[in-house]
Amino acid sequence: MSNRDRFYRFLLWREKHIRERHFILIVSFLVGIGTALAAILLKQLIHFIQSWLVTGNHQDGMNYLLLLYPIIGILLSGLFVRYLVRDDISHGVTKILYAISQRKSRIKPHNMWSSLVASSVTIGFGGSVGAEAPIVLTGAAIGSNLGRLFRMEQKTLMLLVGCGAAGAIAGIFKAPIAGLVFVIEVLMLDLTMTSVLPLLISSVTAATMSYIFTGTEAMFKFSQTEAFEIGRIPWVLLLGIFCGLVSLYFTRAMNRIESFYRKLLRRRQKFLLGVVMLSVLIFLFPPLYGEGYGTIESLLDGQYAFLMSDSLFNNLSGNYWGIILFTGLILLTKVFASSATNAAGGCGGIFAPSLYLGCIAGFMFAHVSNYFDFLYLPEKNFALMGMAGVMSGVMHAPLTGVFLIAELTGGYDLFLPLMIVSISSYMLIIAFEPHSIYSMRLAKKGELLTHHKDKAILTLLKINSVIETDFLPVRPEMTLGEIVRDAIACSSRNIFPVVDGNNVLLGVVLVDNIRNIMFRPELYGRFRVSKFMVSAPARLRPNMSMEKIMRIFDDTKAWNLPVVDLEGRYMGFVSRSKIFTSYREVLVDTFSEE
Repeated sequence: MSNRDRFYRFLLWREKHIRERHFILIVSFLVGIGTALAAILLKQLIHFIQSWLVTGNHQDGMNYLLLLYPIIGILLSGLFVRYLVRDDISHGVTKILYAISQRKSRIKPHNMWSSLVASSVTIGFGGSVGAEAPIVLTGAAIGSNLGRLFRMEQKTLMLLVGCGAAGAIAGIFKAPIAGLVFVIEVLMLDLTMTSVLPLLISSVTAATMSYIFTGTEAMFKFSQTEAFEIGRIPWVLLLGIFCGLVSLYFTRAMNRIESFYRKLLRRRQKFLLGVVMLSVLIFLFPPLYGEGYGTIESLLDGQYAFLMSDSLFNNLSGNYWGIILFTGLILLTKVFASSATNAAGGCGGIFAPSLYLGCIAGFMFAHVSNYFDFLYLPEKNFALMGMAGVMSGVMHAPLTGVFLIAELTGGYDLFLPLMIVSISSYMLIIAFEPHSIYSMRLAKKGELLTHHKDKAILTLLKINSVIETDFLPVRPEMTLGEIVRDAIACSSRNIFPVVDGNNVLLGVVLVDNIRNIMFRPELYGRFRVSKFMVSAPARLRPNMSMEKIMRIFDDTKAWNLPVVDLEGRYMGFVSRSKIFTSYREVLVDTFSEE
């Protein structure tokens, strides 16, 4: 008996002896283990590469090899993706959102390892991006492919993709609550009685595995030496507003920079421009090298003098405004370094950059305030709160920002100010950007699944699934008698598309419009279709989103609308009744609890 036959027998045995909902819990446990191992492996690979490069290269002053390493890493990562993977693996979270919104929740098998390899090389060699988005894609791919292996249905696949993402966040950050909240806020999966337990199992399992292999210490060491005072709440609100502005700048600047790079047609141009930009920025601002977690740890420890060491600005390290100028320039240029890394061929995400910018922003805010002696603000506390603020703004996920930073640092005593900063930052950015940096591309195409069930169902519905093709087409030269005999008598429809010899839609014939003459045989030869056909109220295109189609139906008050391709050729009709029927089916299939 072959292994495939044994596996099929196992599937049959499982269907008989293990209920579906119980088996989902087992699979979610396996997903948690797999994502944790992937997260641990990614962190170890990055650490190994960084240690290997740094060993033997300690020297006083600027280490010029740090300018060369990112170029090598981006080159290796780009060659790996181009010649071995042969697929686009960038924008990991956006890919997950797209997979969910297409109702398939299918992620290619290579994503279980390709993002892990490419990002470890990119970041290990000093690329100015984070490892979190690649590991989230890796985790989601593990969940999707494990579900497909066990022949799970589409609805369950969507849940397992969420389990993989939750496990990835929990595993790499040791933050199980943040993993669960991330899936709800960023991936926008609804939390129901059916989904909450598998998500929790994956998150807790992944975090536990990380504790076992890497210890129980928080990712960033933070000791709160000064308690939070109620009198500082106005300053905390101002910090949230500042973080919201930083998030807005980061989001819009990254979109524009990426749009600029997309206009460059040749890979060589993107690579050369990207690595030159990255190397120049690292030369001017060494803290931009790598993920930047060393900078975060130092600021949270209250040590900021090292920021300007080994840089051209070292002679200003004792100057108060020199520090502000240096950190302000880092705040402005980090987005260019991260965008250049990915555009040149590297692989990484924006989790780490947003944490990095938030830490810098919080430190700057308190540093400036303390200079003017308005009210003493503990700089490391505000650096911690800034991390939550910028992450909440960039990802449009205030709860994720709060729980992630609390779990990352153990700073639970600052829970109230963390919430204030996160909410105020989020409220500011949504006034300018209604969608996060992950979802705005899909939102523009009408392919984003949201918590709004009506919009979510319309996103899941595709026009190809509701097109009806049993409408008999007629020609403009046909007589009234011919259309009555060859079309109306043979069809149960009351609308007929009029097409020419190339199948281009010219108009429609409505039975109601010719009812007064269609039963008078003496007029059959006098009238032709071209005389009594009318224009369609609107024409639908196959690339239109269902939300836009429903708006057109509402505007025209029509019951049936024709669908034509880009050349105007007739494809079929879409009816309100068909949409409503499909809507009910998707509602029951996707959102009903078992």
